Amino acid sequence: MPSKTDYIPLLRRSFLFAEMDPEHLTTLIGDISEISLSSGDTLFRHGEPVERFFWVKTGLIKLFRLSPDGDEKIIELIRPGETFAEAVMFMGQRGRYPVNAEAIAESQLLGFSQKTFLGLLSASPEACFGLLSSMSRRLHMLVNQIDSLTLQNATYRLVSYLLEQIPQGLKASSEIQLTTPKSAIASRLAIQPETLSRILARLRQGGLIDVDGAHISVLNLDALRKLVQLPADSA
Repeated sequence: MPSKTDYIPLLRRSFLFAEMDPEHLTTLIGDISEISLSSGDTLFRHGEPVERFFWVKTGLIKLFRLSPDGDEKIIELIRPGETFAEAVMFMGQRGRYPVNAEAIAESQLLGFSQKTFLGLLSASPEACFGLLSSMSRRLHMLVNQIDSLTLQNATYRLVSYLLEQIPQGLKASSEIQLTTPKSAIASRLAIQPETLSRILARLRQGGLIDVDGAHISVLNLDALRKLVQLPADSA
């Protein structure tokens, strides 16, 4: 069985842990919980007391809220190598998770103790800067999301999402394998599933993509980028 310290090289790739003192990171690792979730399992619910924040080793986690009518709105999709719920750590004993977290694929996570993490932050300026970097990146992402959801149409949002799945710097056509269910993508982009299907059909009819289930072949990358006014050689 692998040692908990085997996770250290993987965690170092995250902004949150990249600059943390080795001794402090070892202390933090010593108090982790290893969590396995099947698709559909709930990690925590909106309003539950905060005890831990999380890092995704494998799988996919959705953070979402429910409207009074029971409609689901996905706030964020958390992929391997990403952390979530760390900002809530500062709310102390009165802290409550502001969203629901559920696995939408078989997932393995690490859970980090609130008490241990706050103790390390008080002793490590580097850890504080790592947390600030992580939170700033997430804030920037959420601001961009608000801009997209409020100012851009559904086609723009979907094309932008597809372009995000393409490796940076690629100038030719590309293959995209959607690891997220289309219904979850639609919720994340604030469009109806049938609207997503119609947009994909129009893009296919226009010769920009080909769709085979969860596999998308990008046939004209430049034209796809022009739909969102990106330069032909941009990422």
